[in-house]
Amino acid sequence: MARRSVLSGLSAMAVVAVTGCMGGAPERRRIRIATGSRTAVYFAVGTALAAIIEQELPETDAEAMVTAASAENVQLIVDNEAEIGFTQSDILVAGATPDPRIAALARVYDDLLHLVVRNDGPIKSLDHLRGRKVSVGARGSGTGVTVRRLLEVAGLSGTQLLTPVELNLDDSLKALSTGEIDAFFFSGGLPVSGIKQLAGKRIVDLSRWVTKMREKYSDVYVVRDVPASAYQLDPVATIAVPNFLVVPRDMADDLAFDLARMLLERRDVLAQAHPAAENLDIRSAVATLPVPLHPGAAEYFKSVKP
Repeated sequence: MARRSVLSGLSAMAVVAVTGCMGGAPERRRIRIATGSRTAVYFAVGTALAAIIEQELPETDAEAMVTAASAENVQLIVDNEAEIGFTQSDILVAGATPDPRIAALARVYDDLLHLVVRNDGPIKSLDHLRGRKVSVGARGSGTGVTVRRLLEVAGLSGTQLLTPVELNLDDSLKALSTGEIDAFFFSGGLPVSGIKQLAGKRIVDLSRWVTKMREKYSDVYVVRDVPASAYQLDPVATIAVPNFLVVPRDMADDLAFDLARMLLERRDVLAQAHPAAENLDIRSAVATLPVPLHPGAAEYFKSVKP
């Protein structure tokens, strides 16, 4: 799957390849942050976090990577192709037990599942997707996992009932605008900038399906409101799931400690990148079960326990 590293020229987020340095100089450490689409929340917060890391950790180069999001991000951590990854919690509890190679740095905020349609179109409920062409999220995304479960509990999982296509957020926005698809799903923190900028949209209420999602899959699913202020639309309610920052379980404790510290101490900078980061809070940050906190992160949270 194609993944593109995001470079920012001569800015503080410049990415330098990790190589041995001549003259005995120490090797620079590289921290790759697996995010999501360019117009989504993970990318905005991840890019800001990369800048903070470079400012605070000497001899460190940090990089925000564009990915398909949650499921791919977890795999990148497991494959040692990323050091930090954003992921929805339902990805991590999909099996009987969480992957022991993964630990949580913190719970960050909640992702809300958006079902976006054209305001002048006929789709006003999930059932109205029958016979329609719908983007269900990119392959490897958390959106795809959540939507697959939603369609199953709603009796819409067969391709004879709707035509699913796997597009990322950016491609979904374009396809809805040009009429190539009738609707798309995307899971993200409020507000998702790409969705906010989309003209002529409506967001469909999905809250009635949360109980079935909890009964069949996991109690990580909850109801959350999409207020009018998020997109200047009528308020609706939808399915939400917490998301975490995860790291390899074998990450050095001192590094995990520093990363957790930066998340809380520099929350204002992260929130300038995207308001969803305002929800970072020490009380909620430690609520990562069933995925254990990394021991280094746990040590930091203990040191600042209110």
